[in-house]
Amino acid sequence: MPAKPRLSSPEDDLAFMRSIVQGGGRPPMTLAVCYLAGGLLYGLQCLFHVGQVLGLIRWPDLANLIFVVGITVAFLVILTWAILRDRKAGSANRGPFATRMLSAAFSATGMANAAVVIVFAAGAIRDRDFSVWLYYAAVVFALQAAAWYVAWMLKKKGWMLAVSLGGWVTAVALGLLVRQPVLYLYVCTAALFLLFALPGWALFRDARGGVKAG
Repeated sequence: MPAKPRLSSPEDDLAFMRSIVQGGGRPPMTLAVCYLAGGLLYGLQCLFHVGQVLGLIRWPDLANLIFVVGITVAFLVILTWAILRDRKAGSANRGPFATRMLSAAFSATGMANAAVVIVFAAGAIRDRDFSVWLYYAAVVFALQAAAWYVAWMLKKKGWMLAVSLGGWVTAVALGLLVRQPVLYLYVCTAALFLLFALPGWALFRDARGGVKAG
């Protein structure tokens, strides 16, 4: 008489799902570059404004505008390179469940960021109050904290949880400091380097390894 098939227990199902979720895989180069280049470039811009506040930088208005616009142009050029490299490697269509879920979480966060830009920019222009615009950065860090928490749940890497908690603390701090622009600027500068550029470097190393191996 044939043996009855063994029914899977909840523990077996959980172990199976965990093996899928915690599989290998590399993050997309685009994601890594968004954080690394964005943190470095916009962190540099914040340092530039700190220099202005301290009286160390006294450029003409046109030069200031060119510098600020140049930061965004440089970011877009680097981002375009990363997107093209990802397409060439075909990394968007491969990788385990965890990597695809991670990409989806950050892509969804990016979509939310775009909506937040429009909402706060329109509000600041309508009310003629620059402080309204400053709330934008606080919301961005809150959204990033949520995305990094998802990343930690998927990958269980301690540094991802640290970035998530740091983003949450930064969001609250920025929200409370919108009427104190100098302190706001200091917090934003540190957060861009520590919570964008530094995690971006970690992702970039993984993404670069995945491209070489692919």
